Amino acid sequence: MIHEKMMEQIGFIEEELDIAFPGLYRKFLAEEIQDNPSYEIQDENESNIYLFCYTDVLERNETYQIQSVEPQYCLIGQDGDIGYFVYVKKGSEKDAIYSLDFGALGSLSMERIANDIYDLSAKRM
Repeated sequence: MIHEKMMEQIGFIEEELDIAFPGLYRKFLAEEIQDNPSYEIQDENESNIYLFCYTDVLERNETYQIQSVEPQYCLIGQDGDIGYFVYVKKGSEKDAIYSLDFGALGSLSMERIANDIYDLSAKRM
């Protein structure tokens, strides 16, 4: 029942933002993060990355106006001023994880930092 509710909410986010989440991120969001309000991982540099719960993804993307600046990406987490994104253009979604300083949104290209969310989260706290 809880899993169904999460999948329904994830579908609502996709509709609301007119995006499609990559399969591995969708799975990770529903099975790993679930409704955990504080899900942190460490990258290879031992920096803490906060990954958003499905209930926070829409709000964070609206707060930072991500789709108005980078409509093909969705903000999924952050570490201070660094945002973590997935490519979400319908029909072209990719499992790779990208990052960019919030101040550079719309002016610099996203940097690919991991093959997928599982690769990024290999060192969970």
